[in-house]
Parts: sequence; C-alpha cells; structure tokens
Amino acid sequence: MQSTVTVKNLESFRLSSYLLIFSLFLFSCKSETDKNPTLTESIKVSVKDPHSYSNTSEIRTKHLSLELEVNFDNKTIYGVARHHMSESTAKTAIFDIHGESIQKVTVGKKGEEKEADFVIGKMDKDSILGQPLVVSIPAHTENINIYYQTSERCDALEWIDAEHTSSGKFPYLYSQGQAILTRTWIPLQDSPSNRFTYDATLHVPKGMMALMSAENPKKKTPDGTYHFEMKLPIPSYLIALTIGDIGYRALNKRCGVYAEAPMLDRAAKEFQDLPRMIDAAESVYGPYAWGQYDVIVQHQSFPFGGMENPMLTFINPSIVAGDRSLVSVIAHELAHSWSGNLVTNESWNDFWLNEGFTVYIEHRIMEELYGKETANTLCEIEHFELTEELKDIATSQHPEDSRLYLSLKGRNPDDGMTSVAYVKGAYFLKTLEATVGRKKMDAFVKAYFEQYKFKTIRTEVFHTFLNKNLLYPNNIEFNTDEWFYLEGLPMNSITIKSKRLELMRSYAERTNRGEDIFAPIKKIRWVKVKGKKKKRKQPYTEQLDTKAYITQEWQTYLRSLSLSIDTARLDQMDRYAQFSDANNELKFEWFLLNIRKENRSIRPKLRTFLIETGRRKYILPLYRALAVHPADKEWARSVFKEAQGGYHSVSRNSISAVFK
Repeated sequence: MQSTVTVKNLESFRLSSYLLIFSLFLFSCKSETDKNPTLTESIKVSVKDPHSYSNTSEIRTKHLSLELEVNFDNKTIYGVARHHMSESTAKTAIFDIHGESIQKVTVGKKGEEKEADFVIGKMDKDSILGQPLVVSIPAHTENINIYYQTSERCDALEWIDAEHTSSGKFPYLYSQGQAILTRTWIPLQDSPSNRFTYDATLHVPKGMMALMSAENPKKKTPDGTYHFEMKLPIPSYLIALTIGDIGYRALNKRCGVYAEAPMLDRAAKEFQDLPRMIDAAESVYGPYAWGQYDVIVQHQSFPFGGMENPMLTFINPSIVAGDRSLVSVIAHELAHSWSGNLVTNESWNDFWLNEGFTVYIEHRIMEELYGKETANTLCEIEHFELTEELKDIATSQHPEDSRLYLSLKGRNPDDGMTSVAYVKGAYFLKTLEATVGRKKMDAFVKAYFEQYKFKTIRTEVFHTFLNKNLLYPNNIEFNTDEWFYLEGLPMNSITIKSKRLELMRSYAERTNRGEDIFAPIKKIRWVKVKGKKKKRKQPYTEQLDTKAYITQEWQTYLRSLSLSIDTARLDQMDRYAQFSDANNELKFEWFLLNIRKENRSIRPKLRTFLIETGRRKYILPLYRALAVHPADKEWARSVFKEAQGGYHSVSRNSISAVFK
C-alpha cells in the first residue's frame, strides 16, 4: 500500500511541519553502531511492546466511547472513537490504525470539540503494524475524538452475505481482534499493555441483533439501536462485535448461548455443562469477575476454535459435535476469564502467560467434571501435537520460537501462536505442580490472579513473583530459566499417559499388521441351559462398536496408522467407521491421512469440507499436505479459489502463502 502523510489545519504550518518531521523521524532506521536510539525505539521501549506505535507511557486511553453506524450494503462501519485520556502533559497522542479513513480528529468533550492537527505516518514495510496516527494536543487534554470509516482492507471484520448464513434472511458480521487486528476497525492504542473500559452505541439494520464483549441484550430491539457497556478494564484485542439474525437460550441466571436459529437448540444441549464448568473454576481460582458468561456459536468461517472475548466467548460451530467430545474448547475459553482477560500478557512476546495458564486451568476443569482419565487423554494428545510442532520449529527459520519467552520484534505476533505457548506453557505449570504439590500450586495460582487482576504482566515479573511466593518459601530449586529462555522441552517435563489411548494404539498396531479390527468376529460364550445347572456353548458374532469410543481416542488411532496401509483398506475402514462423515475433528484426521496416502477417492467429501469449514486448525494443514504433490496442489488451488470468499482473512492469508 502506498504510504500517506495527511495534515489538517494548514494554517498551523509551524506545528504541522514539526509533526511531519516527527513522522519521518518515526520511521527512520537505526544502524547497529548508532548509540542514540530513534524516537520510535524510545516509544517501544517505554511501553515494552514492539507491535504498537502508541505512546502509552506518556498518555493512555482510560475509557473509550464508540458511536458506530454499520452499513451492510457497502460493508463499512462509520464511527467516532471518543478517547478519554489519562492526566498528562504530553503534547502528542499516538494511536494505531491500519487502513481506516480518518475524516477528522478533535479535542474536547462532545459538543465542545475543537479540530486538532494530526499526521498519519507511513505504512510499515511489511504492512503488519499498520500506521501511527499522531495527534497534536494541548497539555492536560482529556478527550480526543477520532472520526473515521473502515476500509475494504479491514482484516478484523468478516462480512457474510445473507445467502451464506444459516437463516438465509439477513447478512452477518463478526470481528476477530487478536493479536493486532482491532486497529483495523477502531483507531486506538492497540497494545495489551493498556487496559481501559468502554461503551458503545451501534445502529444496525432492523431485524438484526448486535452483540459485543460487554453487557448484552437477550432479544432484538425494534429500531436496530443497541447500547453496550464494559465496566471492567480490558485490553484492546478483546473488543469484539457480532451482528446477525441471532437468538438466545439461557442455561441458568448467569450464562447462556447465542446462535443463529438452526444451531441454537443443538448448541444449548451441547454446552449444558457450562454452569458446572464455571463452578469448578471458581472453586479453585476464585470468583468469576465478569458477571455474565455467554457463548455465541459463530459463522463457520470463524478461523479459531474459540476466542475469549469477555462476557461473550466466540465458538466455532465445529465444536458442536453432538456428543460433547469437544467441549474442552469451552473450558479453555472460560479459563481465559482468569488467565488472559483478568491477568494479561504485557506484550505478545509473553503470550505463553495467557495461554499456558489457560490450558493448565482448562485441564483442571475437565478433570473436575469428567474425571482424571479424560484430562489425561487431552494432555497426551496435546503433548503429541507439541512434540510434532517442536520438530518443525527446530528446522524452521526461527528455531528460537520453541522458547516460552519470544522475541517477535519485526514479525507478526501471530507467529507466536503455536502449541509452544499453549502446551509447553501448560506443561511448565504441570511440572511445577508435580514438584511442589497441588495444594501449594493452587494457592500460588490463586494468589497470582489476585495480585495481578486487571493488570498486565511480563515474563520477568512473573519469574520474580514465582520465586518470591512459591519456590523460595518452600526451598525448591527449579530450572525456570531453561523453561523460559531455552529452546525445546526440558528433560524434567512430566509425562502424562492415558489408558484409553493405549488401547487405541493397540488397535492401530493390529491394523498395521493387516488385521481388520472392524470385521465381525465369531465367538463362543457359555450360557445356562434352561431349567438346569448345566452350561452349553452359544456361538455369537461380535463387531467393534465405534460409538463406544470418544473423539480423542479415534484421533489417536488414526494418527497411529502406518502409511503402508493400501487405499482399498482405507476405503473399507471408512465404509464401516464413517470417519469421513464424523465430526470435524475426525474428518480432519481422516482427510489428512488419505492425502498423505494420495487416496484421491476422498476428493468429493474433502472439497465439501474445505468449502464449508473455515477453522484454520483444519484447513491450513490440509492445504499444506495437498501442496506436496503437484497434481494435488493444482486441485487444491482450484478449491481454494472457490472457497476463499468464505474464509476469514486470518485463514485466507495463511493459505495464500502455501500457493506462493
């Protein structure tokens, strides 16, 4: 994108000239031998965030008021972002933007506004960070108002035409802000280091419901006007929006489910254990701080399994499997109510502090509700996924990405959203628990959330807190530095095994040897002869009951199969077990196995799956596997061309890179 520099109020030539020089200086490069840091570097150091231009160390948003008009005809949001700022003598306030058209900037309360000078800096070279919006302000400015509209390049917003929704009557819109996409639809200081409260007024077409990560309505308004308020301070990436033909089903007084009508009853049934999950989390980690906890089942294009927006968790429809086998995702997003939402990573280099704690808590919730063996099953599967990803990272351009604490300066923060942050982070905490004992670990984690609630934290601060409050008082030595700052998985990491999965691996071994575990087997049992004490042999036929095993068990079975199995056997297995018609988790594993076997008989169902599924966890590995073989790559390219309109930009951009 061509860089732009825009200056308003040309009569203030002297000030505008200063701002222009400032903007050019802002993007100057610094050689390794230059001892004087540039202004850009000074700002970044001050806020400890290499992914934001905002000068929050000097002046920061305390409260944000949004006034938004949502236009589905031209897929644009017209808005005013009113920032109530902290007390400061700063002469400039810097905000993050990425593609918005800035109409004007004013200072002062609504109705008492005066137009301000501003400069829009150059787009960063990789178009990752967007641009700084530098506003000239008098000292002690309390209110800055930014008038804007979103552009076609708005990666946070996904607009869905009516014909591609469940109801087919109304279009649909949702946002996805993590990590740094909120700046594409709201001009703000887009750094997790800054927390603020917000309110919003939205105008949407009549007949549609609007929801945000705030206090939400339970029914549609007659005129399409909605008011929202988030009274607790949150980081910018947690501002979220959904608009559509949506209904609500309460599960109890403080939690429920939103979804389009065709999905609502199914989702409410699938997530009926949600109240118990909340109770389980509170019993260990302290009170749920956010009041209401609701879940919305998003459009199929939603790129992730879930997103922990406070008061309104976003969930991919693939989680509604029909047997509650994938509800650990709900437990995960609920856990974020403490880890991530209550206590937030200071920068995306510290992402593991959000996700490692969350996976750890997720497993504790699942253990409480469904037993230790279920939790162990999740642990073992995730550990397998971690070890596989560590192999890939070790041979990548960034082998250092296998550390918990990352250095992502100059890179997209999404690069750090790997299983390292999630699973290695959780295993650090699990290993710590095994060392100190669960009772002491629970007390420590609860104290951690209490100490840093509604605050941000970086790895070194957590390290100090850990030493002071857990390790030193208990005279425990632990290789914390190795876990945080070295590559790979430390040798002292605990190992968690599941008996259920051992059985499925034995089934896979039998299959690899040529046995058909799904074939009917003739057996004989002894039964009493009627009216006598004698017994006789009774022949019967037994066949494996595929429904007796949960999703995670079949995942393990499929992952343990050898690629030496011929495609005819695979087709035979599918006719009985119906892996290609199972829930999305098993479909994915089945399709991936068949792609690697070059079994092209799956193409019709695989094509449907790729078109109808937008979750990146599934579709990106499938496209990558297809790209290995030239004939499959061209077919995959044609499918992507057809399907990409139904993918979120996060998924679309990742897959586009596969075909470059």
